[in-house]
Amino acid sequence: MSINKERKLKIRNQKDFGAGIMYMIIGLFFTVVALQYQMGTAAKMGPGYFPFWLGLLMTALGLLIFIKSLSAKAAIEKIPAFNWRIIALITGSVILYGVLLPTMGFIVAVAVLVFMSASASHEFHWKGTLVNATFLIVFTYSVFVLGLKLQFPLLPIFLQN
Repeated sequence: MSINKERKLKIRNQKDFGAGIMYMIIGLFFTVVALQYQMGTAAKMGPGYFPFWLGLLMTALGLLIFIKSLSAKAAIEKIPAFNWRIIALITGSVILYGVLLPTMGFIVAVAVLVFMSASASHEFHWKGTLVNATFLIVFTYSVFVLGLKLQFPLLPIFLQN
């Protein structure tokens, strides 16, 4: 009498499983789109060369993560439910930055972006966020306005000459 054992495909790590599929989809997308451009060679790269190989690398990485999520050694990890409040706060802060920048200026737009996105965290503290916002305003102003010479209004329209 023989016992027939079925091997079931069991997802042990749902986070890695989802990440692997996402990497493979994005990698394949870039690989296929890159094929529409001239490839060239390693010595003389065309516009499709880098995205093609990057897409293949991303697909391979996704496959590796996908296979690892099915391994018996993989940590059992479930995907938590989406927290729509956090997603809305972070996405809304980026949209609000784009809306505020032309009228309210660089300082206000960055400060609103940092405070609004930081409020999505469970570890939100206004003092730490103020330090972070101040640093980011100084750093991004130094890089984009002083370093790259990009033209952004610094202050709100009603405070400019």
